[in-house]
Amino acid sequence: MFTGIIETLGTIQDVRRADTNIHFTVASPFAAELRIDQSVAHDGVCLTVVAVDAAAGTHVVTAIDETLQKTNLAHWQPGRRVNLERCLSANGRFDGHIVQGHVDLTAECETVEDQNGSWVYRFRHAPGPGRVTVEKGSICINGTSLTCFNSTDDGFSVAIIPYTYEHTTFQDLRPGHQVNLEFDIVGKYVAKLLGK
Repeated sequence: MFTGIIETLGTIQDVRRADTNIHFTVASPFAAELRIDQSVAHDGVCLTVVAVDAAAGTHVVTAIDETLQKTNLAHWQPGRRVNLERCLSANGRFDGHIVQGHVDLTAECETVEDQNGSWVYRFRHAPGPGRVTVEKGSICINGTSLTCFNSTDDGFSVAIIPYTYEHTTFQDLRPGHQVNLEFDIVGKYVAKLLGK
């Protein structure tokens, strides 16, 4: 389980296809602390560490076809920066919201508005069962726990403070870019119970 509070940025160093899978080599400040079999969220996608090169400061994760179909990982190229978060430790603080690392679908960034001290991003996604946002509710975008507003059946907005902008990949995000979305797990359960 994750919280959506990004620990650090990683950089994709290598992308290698193997049948229907893709292996990503990721450089990060905490690579030497990782161990094989550990779960790490990469832009909100929970992936298992399959190799660690502490000297090089890299780790390797594998994305299978199901993951590639539901996320933006198939478009990752060397040099891309990604948000990284290790799973929550049992004695850790719960600063964000419940994030599973199970991406529901991708959304498109429609607009980015500079508010002279903050930024407002608008996203559009395909409507469907369980794809529910509410005013001032939680949403996870590329692994980042955020509060949404101007919520509709197929879109929402979020406001980004300078700290988040500087310490996540939101600074790289432009209109037309695809992002990974994970809707609030509580909202998904309620929607299913209500048949929505």
